[in-house]
Amino acid sequence: MNILRKILFPFSCLYGGITTLRNLFYDKGWFKSKSYNTPVICVGNLSTGGTGKSPMIELLISFLKKEYQVAVLSRGYKRKTTGFKEVLSNSTAEEVGDEPLQFKQNFPDTTIAVCVDRQEGIEKLIIKADVILLDDAFQHRKVKASTYILLTTFNDLYSNDYILPTGNLRESRKGAERADVILVTKCPEGVAYAKLQEIQFLLNLKPHQKIYFSKIGYDDNIFGISETLPLDYLKNKEFTLVTGIANPKPLVRYLKRKELIFEHSNFSDHHHFSTSEIKQLKKKEIILTTEKDFMRLQPKLDKFAIYYLPIKTIILKEQEEFLKEYIIEEIENFGK
Repeated sequence: MNILRKILFPFSCLYGGITTLRNLFYDKGWFKSKSYNTPVICVGNLSTGGTGKSPMIELLISFLKKEYQVAVLSRGYKRKTTGFKEVLSNSTAEEVGDEPLQFKQNFPDTTIAVCVDRQEGIEKLIIKADVILLDDAFQHRKVKASTYILLTTFNDLYSNDYILPTGNLRESRKGAERADVILVTKCPEGVAYAKLQEIQFLLNLKPHQKIYFSKIGYDDNIFGISETLPLDYLKNKEFTLVTGIANPKPLVRYLKRKELIFEHSNFSDHHHFSTSEIKQLKKKEIILTTEKDFMRLQPKLDKFAIYYLPIKTIILKEQEEFLKEYIIEEIENFGK
């Protein structure tokens, strides 16, 4: 913990006290949470981003869409519109946000919508869906989901973190007790089973909670607006990696392991690129970016060589079938 964060510790106590009191009021029923007659699965975290929520949402869509009409509701972070808005194939990132647009382009037959007011959003989606996925809504207590999936990263467990601004937690660690499933993301390749057991012990799970582990998976290909190329195409080529995500370090490490040589232009999460920044990027010969950033950059770099490398969540140790079975069982038993 650096000196500045230590200095800010009193503010963490204040912020933590406020969020704890708020949660207490919801737990006691003094603040009302609304439940629904449709299964609502919430995917979120305790920390400020970078845990892999978007790949997890896409994993859930991929195995639920075969049996159910699935809808996804997101806040649409940093979009330039307000209110409820359904995401269409021709929507822009400015209208709906980069992640919801990514969901729609990857799953065109799935209903995707954005709305800051989650109650309003759910009420408009219920008629279209058998299951609603809530993206990044773990702290949105006005809605009572039927299942809560909490994500935490292997190298930055919530059990080792502190409340903002001293640490990165949005609320106290006690908030994890609301989770039904805890998914430890971004595990390294070949992680020892003993280490996974140690993490399970550190997280001090409640009897009702399930725990799963996942790693980041990258595609073998890079994708442009009209072409697909093998990642090895970038070997011995000068290119620029452009990222506007919470934690680009795993991607940078992966590309370096592939022995690719590149310049890295790093921006803040969900960054809206200015005219001057786009002008500078147009001077680059080849740009590689994340799929989320591609949603914002590609329309502004339409005639330039820009590609993205897809990221996916891979559940470890043959746990994926167990996770699927658990989620489907929760849906099937909903309301019984």
